[in-house]
Amino acid sequence: MNETSLTWLFGSLGVLIMLSGFFSSSETGMLSLNKYRLKHLKKQGHKGANKASDLLDRTDQLISVILIGNNFVNILASSIATVIAIRLWGDAGIAIATALLTLTILIFAEITPKTFAAYHPEKIAFPAAHILKPLLKLLYPAVWSVNLVTNNLLKILGINTSAQTENHITREELKTLVHEAGNKIPRSHQDMLISILDLEKVTVNDIMIPKNEVIGLDIEDNLDDLIEQARSSQHTRLPVYKGDINNIIGVLHLRNMTKVLSHAEPNKAALLQACREPYFIPESTPLNHQLLQFQKAKRRIGIVVDEYGDVQGLATMEDILEEIVGEFTTDYSTTSSSDITAQEDSSFLIDGSATIRAINKALKWSLPT
Repeated sequence: MNETSLTWLFGSLGVLIMLSGFFSSSETGMLSLNKYRLKHLKKQGHKGANKASDLLDRTDQLISVILIGNNFVNILASSIATVIAIRLWGDAGIAIATALLTLTILIFAEITPKTFAAYHPEKIAFPAAHILKPLLKLLYPAVWSVNLVTNNLLKILGINTSAQTENHITREELKTLVHEAGNKIPRSHQDMLISILDLEKVTVNDIMIPKNEVIGLDIEDNLDDLIEQARSSQHTRLPVYKGDINNIIGVLHLRNMTKVLSHAEPNKAALLQACREPYFIPESTPLNHQLLQFQKAKRRIGIVVDEYGDVQGLATMEDILEEIVGEFTTDYSTTSSSDITAQEDSSFLIDGSATIRAINKALKWSLPT
């Protein structure tokens, strides 16, 4: 009878230690879940993610039910271990049982399951959620009582348990997440995402083609010169001005100019009629806003002006897109390798027309702009 009883006691002790490991790993697994991946899986209809998310919405109840269960099985395991030890070694067995049970719980019910759960939270948390959710309903009176006491204690300490934790991710945190993606997101895609997030920090003034580098058509020139300038241009859209670049009267698309030249007797009046009204942009406009404005106005080129209305340069849709995907093959003005020349003494010879932003991008510097 005693042997049978001992066998039963040892079996019960083993089950209790496994239950203790379950509660320990569940706690670590649930609290180690990636909240953004959890939301993603929840949207996809993952049952385990749905239940885990519901439990994490009330973290205090989740922790309470886990700790109630864990403490219950640990205390019961301690009682059974004491009974076993007394039967085997008498009164001296109490000390032996305490030492052996402490070591056993520490290794098999705490460190090992929690470490595994920390490395593989989804493998533990999602299956555990199917058990913890009904267990919470079963033990809700006990959980409610424990939380009532603990919440009042926290209020005494000045902690508002009803306040919602701010879960919104900041721009800098999102950039860190992109960098942490590693090989899961190609490096070129990471650079594009980071560039998009940085658009708000960059203004039109930072990426515009300066006024002295803008190629345009002076309507006061003779028609043959205008035609020759347009034909030799590498650009499909050219600003048209009268006498001075500050007096821009339109933007001419070369496609429309070709239509004008196809007429029997082309003239300046026809060229002006083919021009589109200029689209002016304040130089302080952030790129993310300007990109949307280009899209809304169905424009690809804008004249950059200061607060006094004086022309400062020219910005295109291509300029903004280059901030995201890198330089295209053609541009009004680019910082080529000839603008920045490495010297033998590790210094750099930089052309005076190169912008600070272009220098930072080329040399990976962080000069203030």
